[in-house]
Amino acid sequence: MNENMGAWVESVRLHCGKYCIANASEHFQGWVRPGSICGFDALDLATNVGKLERTQRDARQDRVDHYYALVQVSGRSVLVQDDDAVKLDVGDVALIDSSRATTYACDQGVSRWLGLRLPRQAVAIHVGVTPNGALSRPRSAPAAQLLSHLVSDAAKAASLSLEASDPYMQLAVYGLLASLFSSDDPSSRSHRTDQLFSRIRASIQRSFTDPDVGPSEIAAEAGISLRYLQKLFTMRGRTCSDYILSLRLEYAARLIRQRAVVGSERPLYEVGYASGFHDYNYFARAFRRRFGHSPGAALIPADESGHGRVRGSMAGRAS
Repeated sequence: MNENMGAWVESVRLHCGKYCIANASEHFQGWVRPGSICGFDALDLATNVGKLERTQRDARQDRVDHYYALVQVSGRSVLVQDDDAVKLDVGDVALIDSSRATTYACDQGVSRWLGLRLPRQAVAIHVGVTPNGALSRPRSAPAAQLLSHLVSDAAKAASLSLEASDPYMQLAVYGLLASLFSSDDPSSRSHRTDQLFSRIRASIQRSFTDPDVGPSEIAAEAGISLRYLQKLFTMRGRTCSDYILSLRLEYAARLIRQRAVVGSERPLYEVGYASGFHDYNYFARAFRRRFGHSPGAALIPADESGHGRVRGSMAGRAS
């Protein structure tokens, strides 16, 4: 369904940010159809205008800040971003930064694109790049063929459905984009991986006392798959679960020492829960494996003779 040119421009501004037509066609054709593909916000956009421009001032004013993975569905176009010009033919794939000035120049006839809106942080994590200009890969690249077919088939099957998709489809898309656009510099990849791992550790350190936080929740917060999260830890000689458990036990040990020093009668099961454990028996077993004694065997302040005393082991939920 075609729109008139004024309505089309307003639709583009609503979904993509401010653009202006620099070279209009005498008989306008085009549409803007928002929806969802593979769980991403998506746009089916077509036009026969000669040139569409977005200035850096436009980008600053509307503060749109994400990437678009574009598949050229029909026609031909040239995308210019930060003086980088890429030519797109049917089946070619491009990665565009919406926060930068961009020009779309179209050949005669109607050009059509399918675009997936990608969060900036997710692109940095999964793809490993934050491009300063437009990037493109030809349809001859195997990953470009797969991504083009995946996006086009999903759009046809779902008719740009607004329903959420399987998150594994999103991971498949990110995997294909990584194959197409990720850096070939091993040191650069290592640096980005270290940065990601540092952010994950910081996230765990903020939330480990929540008994409902585990590897799945940490992976979801980081925007990566559980499998990739586990890989990041095993590369460093441990598992995510072990790291969380270690933090909880160290924290519990500090609370128990404080409890002994002040002579508190706070029940030890409360200490366990405050440290991130749902189940006291599991907490007690893990504590004994780590420290060689039960949580109830904490040292308490010395008596008048100067000798420290140790509180005996406790069973169940004793205080």
